[in-house]
Amino acid sequence: MIAIDDYLHAATRENTRRSYRAAVKHFEEEWGGFLPATADNLVRYLARYAGVLAHNTLKQRVSALGQWHVEQGFPDPTRAPVVRKMMRGIQELHPAQEKRARPLQLDVLEQTVAWLEREHELARQQGRFVDLLRYSRDKALLLVGFWRGFRSDELARLEIERVEAVAGQGMRIHLPRTKTDRSLQGRTYLTPALSRLCPVAAYLDWLAASGLRSGPVLRGIDRWGRISEEAIHAASIIPLLRRLLHSAGVAEVHLYSAHSLRRGFASWASANGWEMRTLMEYVGWKNLNSASRYVDSPDPYHRAMLERLLPPAPASGR
Repeated sequence: MIAIDDYLHAATRENTRRSYRAAVKHFEEEWGGFLPATADNLVRYLARYAGVLAHNTLKQRVSALGQWHVEQGFPDPTRAPVVRKMMRGIQELHPAQEKRARPLQLDVLEQTVAWLEREHELARQQGRFVDLLRYSRDKALLLVGFWRGFRSDELARLEIERVEAVAGQGMRIHLPRTKTDRSLQGRTYLTPALSRLCPVAAYLDWLAASGLRSGPVLRGIDRWGRISEEAIHAASIIPLLRRLLHSAGVAEVHLYSAHSLRRGFASWASANGWEMRTLMEYVGWKNLNSASRYVDSPDPYHRAMLERLLPPAPASGR
């Protein structure tokens, strides 16, 4: 029988639990605060780190501390008007431009996949089994991640039992829980097979090479070719992606992150005529603000639109 604590533990995402633990540790150990805290404690804590930590980080810390008080049965000091006013003041005096990952454009995806395919063939000829595994896994990660617009945590949580793939047709991917799925109903994503850069073929090739039949789809591979029983950690996907891009000859790889796959697909789809509602449904966004943050316009200065609206130049006199 599953214990009560197991159900309570399952109700919160692991990433959320980790961020809450980090927030409590920072408040108690690095700043020297005591829990339960008062609104005055929080104001002094925020004053200490305003301009030092990003505003979003401070918001996350305050949210985590508030959650700690609620779960422990104490009054939540983060709801005090003075704390909220402090947060608005910090945002006013320490504005910061949001840092966005560079979108992985389709030509960069093609360049990287072409490099993976060349290296895979070379590894096959030379009998380097470990490299064969890595190149197959990495190609599946890139193509499934791009064409489905998945975040790193979604890629890390893919399970073979929840993926149905048919060569030449498509694949059905079920995630029992996503970041925006507050009702915990899960979501099923459909992905077609493509004539090139195909995510379905890449996924099936990885299963064939690895021999995996159940459990996590994407896993670590050690130097001897042993495949881990555990899923690849979501945080490891960013350095993995950057290594792949660097090896393929892509410049400025430090500007890419796990969000680059989603931003790249969203920008590509938008530039090729997808309506925003269709794109939101495909990726799984719930509101327009979330979607618009990921879409880069091919004409960011709206030059083409403005040029069309300009009156014609007057004819020059002779």
